Amino acid sequence: MSTRESHKTAGFVLKSLSYGESDLIITFYSREFGKIKGIAKGAKRSKKRFANVFEPFSLTNIIFSRKNRDALAFIESCDIIDHYSLIRQDLEKTLTASYFIDLTDHFSPEGKSNDNLFMLLADFLAWLTREKASDTTIRFFEMRLLKITGFEPALTACVNCKTPVTNGTSYYFFPKDGGITCAACARPERYDQSVSAGTVRTLLLGKDMDIEKMKMVSMPEGLACESRNILCGFITHLLGKEVKSLKVMEQVRRYCS
Repeated sequence: MSTRESHKTAGFVLKSLSYGESDLIITFYSREFGKIKGIAKGAKRSKKRFANVFEPFSLTNIIFSRKNRDALAFIESCDIIDHYSLIRQDLEKTLTASYFIDLTDHFSPEGKSNDNLFMLLADFLAWLTREKASDTTIRFFEMRLLKITGFEPALTACVNCKTPVTNGTSYYFFPKDGGITCAACARPERYDQSVSAGTVRTLLLGKDMDIEKMKMVSMPEGLACESRNILCGFITHLLGKEVKSLKVMEQVRRYCS
């Protein structure tokens, strides 16, 4: 008979689902083990062991055990490291953090660790505690997540003729091609939207620049719209569906503006 092996790790809460009358199925993203799915027995009734520790994007210390890597983990205990209360006091920040968590869940296969992805979450949640949520923050997170998970869009040159991006030139982004196409190669339909070289260069800047310098980058309305169309359209294409938390965030932002 195989025995359960216990582990301790830090992890962000990605989501929780009710299971039966008193249990919860919790999904974490941990530094050492990647995405972990486990059961917290009696969590809905417990006021001591699991009090307020399973809220999305909380950073926690988890002790869990499982018989093998493919088995559902048994969550023995969970303690809060950071509840990000400053984010939760602001609706727009909360919705932005929830979107970051949702993307992490969608782009992380279970049981495969990625230290860069863990640190991306940690860095951007820390940023949200200090700075306002913005289009720049959201788009730069998307660019970095796509790069880290191996889905970085090709934005430095036309995917067909390989001509580098030049200022003053318009391009088209086709999700199925995974990158931009110059006007000469694109043969766009009338409903396709062009993308400026300025938008492309801003997104390329965002995937590598020091996070503390993000506040120096602002996105005018046109650039913000083009950036959103590129990245959200590409993410929807990759996942085969729209990310619900993005739709909710944008609906709330429109309502509050």
